[in-house]
Amino acid sequence: MGFYLSGSYSGKLDDKNRMVLAQELRYGLVENGELEFVIALGSHGCLTIYKKSEMDRIVEKFKAKQHIAKYRKFFTLFFATLFTTGCDKVGRFMIPQHLKDAAKIKSEVVLVGVIDRIEIWSKEAHQNEMASLLQPKGDAIDMASLMEEIFNDSDEVEEILV
Repeated sequence: MGFYLSGSYSGKLDDKNRMVLAQELRYGLVENGELEFVIALGSHGCLTIYKKSEMDRIVEKFKAKQHIAKYRKFFTLFFATLFTTGCDKVGRFMIPQHLKDAAKIKSEVVLVGVIDRIEIWSKEAHQNEMASLLQPKGDAIDMASLMEEIFNDSDEVEEILV
C-alpha cells in the first residue's frame, strides 16, 4: 500500500498568518528531497494544500478545458489565488491574507489529511462540516450512507473487508 495523507490537526495562526504544519503532514509533501507545495482555494469553504507534482497533474487536466467559456471565470480565480510555498526551519508556513479571507479563517484552524491533499479549515467551518455528516438534518446524506455507498462501489474494498 502506498502513502496517503490522513489525520486532523488543530493549530493557530500567528500575527503574520503563519502556523506550524504537523510533522506527519510535512513528510507527505516532500518530493525529491524538497518541501514545497501549493495552497489553493478548496471546495466547500476550505483551502487545499497540494504537492507540486499533484498540482502539475491538475494543471495538465485543466489545459484541455481552458478555452471552454463556462470554466473561464473558475480558471481565472483558481490560478489567481494559487500560492506556492514551503516551511521554514521550525515547520511554519504562511497563508496569504486573500486566501485566509476566502476561507473565513480567523485564527484557529484544522488541518485534515485527505489521501493526496491537505485541507485547511477554519475551526468553525470544520465543526459544522463534521456535524452535518454525523448528525444530518432533513434530506442531508449521513456518514453511514456515504460509507455504504463508497464501500459497495469498490470490489477491491469488499475483498479487503471479507
